[in-house]
Amino acid sequence: MADVRGVRGWAAGTLALCVAPAPLLAQATESPAGAPAPPAGEQASALGEQGRASENAVRAASDGFGVSVGRETIGIYNAGQVRGFSPTRAGNVRIEGLYFDQVWGLTGRIRRSTTIRVGLSAFGFDFPAPTGIVDYSFRKPEDTASVAVLANVNSFGAGGVEFDASVPLVKDRIALGVGAGVYRNAFYNATDSFQHIEAVSLKLTPNDRIEIVPFWARSDLYGDEAGPIYIPAGDFRPPRVPRRRYFGPDWARYRGVAINYGAFGRVDLGDDWQLRAGVFRSLFDDARAFTNLIVDLTPQGEGSQLILADPPSTLKSTSGEVRLSKLLAEGPRSHRMTVSLRGRDRAQVFDGAAVIDLGPVSIGQVLNPPRPDFAFGPQANDSVRQWFAGLSYQGQWQSVGELTLGLSYSDYRKRVDQPVFGTVGTRATPLLYNLGVAITAIAGLAIYASHTRGLEESGVAPAFALNRNEALPAIITRQSEAGLRYQISPDVRLVAGVFDLRKPYFDLDVDNVFRALGDVRNRGIELSLSGKVTGNLSIALGGVLLDPKVTGDGVRLGRLGRRPVGTPRQRLDVNLDWRLTSLPGVSIDAGISHAGRLPATIDNTVFIQARTLVSLGGAMPSISTVPLRPCGFR
Repeated sequence: MADVRGVRGWAAGTLALCVAPAPLLAQATESPAGAPAPPAGEQASALGEQGRASENAVRAASDGFGVSVGRETIGIYNAGQVRGFSPTRAGNVRIEGLYFDQVWGLTGRIRRSTTIRVGLSAFGFDFPAPTGIVDYSFRKPEDTASVAVLANVNSFGAGGVEFDASVPLVKDRIALGVGAGVYRNAFYNATDSFQHIEAVSLKLTPNDRIEIVPFWARSDLYGDEAGPIYIPAGDFRPPRVPRRRYFGPDWARYRGVAINYGAFGRVDLGDDWQLRAGVFRSLFDDARAFTNLIVDLTPQGEGSQLILADPPSTLKSTSGEVRLSKLLAEGPRSHRMTVSLRGRDRAQVFDGAAVIDLGPVSIGQVLNPPRPDFAFGPQANDSVRQWFAGLSYQGQWQSVGELTLGLSYSDYRKRVDQPVFGTVGTRATPLLYNLGVAITAIAGLAIYASHTRGLEESGVAPAFALNRNEALPAIITRQSEAGLRYQISPDVRLVAGVFDLRKPYFDLDVDNVFRALGDVRNRGIELSLSGKVTGNLSIALGGVLLDPKVTGDGVRLGRLGRRPVGTPRQRLDVNLDWRLTSLPGVSIDAGISHAGRLPATIDNTVFIQARTLVSLGGAMPSISTVPLRPCGFR
């Protein structure tokens, strides 16, 4: 495995201008600990609905566990890593609380923010998942006209221009949102690409009780060079690789299209009944793709270079959810019952790669032979059909506590058609459940405990595995957790918790096949401190101490180490935002992110060292001679 140390380029600046005023960023809200619990997705988005002036992740964060706002991302967790696992790969993604089987993530042209829901922040969610929830807040078109233009460059030579606008078509009834971006992407290994993104959405509110939001977004990626993946010949880390140099043939460039479209909305049916629904289509259509491998690499930096060329392939999914809720209130107590039906239909065409052996190579040497004729093999088809039917209950007793219960039935069917092995299928029909209790009898303090049993995807085998791109089976996962939240002051809160998360362990075996090798149990302690410390200083601090452990026959026989690959024991993320009193509109941002050392091989004989990244930035009003409201300078 490559020694991947973080490298960042400096940001030369980002300029944004708006036509319409924009409200300041509101504090993110949560349902637990004494407040009435609205349906998931109706829990207030952390952001105002106007412009991009308010995009500040530190001031938006309700905890230090993970939030992304606009171009800013902070926290110890993200969409690809929560408590040692990937909630995205597990299928735990939501759009405004509604089930979304993501093939391509929502672009920033229609996504306002991303929040990682774990612990108490997931307590008010119907049907939570053991690995956490990735919750997208949608950038809905606004009821007032606004335009934002943002440009950025960095030291790697990357740059881009983004445009977002809202146009009210019918006052308070129909609003149009459009967005576009043009980018040149550039990375530490000198690979680059060109990309353009377009998006359009509508907000339809025929009356105060109905809201419907259809949307469409597309991303085209051109000339994305395949950076090398280094696979050592033994138990050692590869030698240091020169930065800002591309080692691969010019013709090994990806070309593909990704599209998301669909609609979601709500209908208030009266008498405290509410209907929410969403249907989404997400797809990749790859015209060509390449994997660049340098295998059998020696400590001296010598190996063999293989290029794997994939024929055109597709991955697409249709998913959605219908949710009906009823709220009952009786004095200080409230009860909300929800019935949900959600499902997905996913299909994938993969395999058939052609192998081009470029021969011996040394690190620093560039092999660039003419583009060959690719001899592609037959392709395989993979399909998954799954649906859930569930019932949940949320009960709150003001100044006493909360209770959340959920029960759902899942029918999971998977079919794989492979030219060599024929057709195989699998089916699972588990009962899934969640139970949570929070005590709020002490002012400012909430104590909670919960247990969740879920059915999750395992993702696909990585590109460097022998069974590359193969879709892996669904698995049963379990999570128990407990913790507390203490309101230190009206604007500052402390969250602490412990958790125990268990699921099957997938990784490469000794034959380079990516499969289940045993079980993994991640136990940990996590801590968050967030809020406005003073009138000018905001903080978002998160940390986790993790005890990951692999069990099973592989460990007993000595083929596996006791720690899973790629999971550090410690993570710490501290972010500060300081507004200067003497210069209104100007703020200074600082961040420190630390990750402990982590195993790089399944037998734990090779480790990647710990790393700490420090970032500094700021925001200030732009200067303009035209009557536009400044949206910020990043």
